[in-house]
Amino acid sequence: MTMAKYDTEILADDEVPAIRLVREFDAPPAQVFRAHVDPELYAQWIGPHSVTTRITRWDARTGGEWAFANDRDGEELATFHGCFHEVRPDERIVSTFTYDGEPDGVALEILTLEELEGGRTRLRMLSVVQDFATRDAMLASGMDVGVNEGYVKLDALLAKEA
Repeated sequence: MTMAKYDTEILADDEVPAIRLVREFDAPPAQVFRAHVDPELYAQWIGPHSVTTRITRWDARTGGEWAFANDRDGEELATFHGCFHEVRPDERIVSTFTYDGEPDGVALEILTLEELEGGRTRLRMLSVVQDFATRDAMLASGMDVGVNEGYVKLDALLAKEA
């Protein structure tokens, strides 16, 4: 298994029911953005190594919607869906995220991309949910494994696309 060049900060906010992610990538914002809005690219990196992602709906524009399923060995494990509230090329995506197994646990997610020296990008994700119990359940779900393994896959995809 490949090691990550950069650590992912996963921070639980003490004041509001939110999770903050911060991660750097060796690619410019336009390339990181494309990996988040192109369904073929997104399916290649999102989630842990043990699952494959199957996109079922994808309209990455302001007002669009998305949905995907995670499969393991041809069997569907989980499905997710949401809406794209704002898609600002190369810098910001505001969307909702719902795990279909917990339909009341909708998260509002704000992803921002910051250009760094040397053609690198700092990604920041803020995920806000309705209460601390939902936030804590997300953190306990193994979310960190999916995030970290997904970002390692994204590193490899970005390197290949460069």
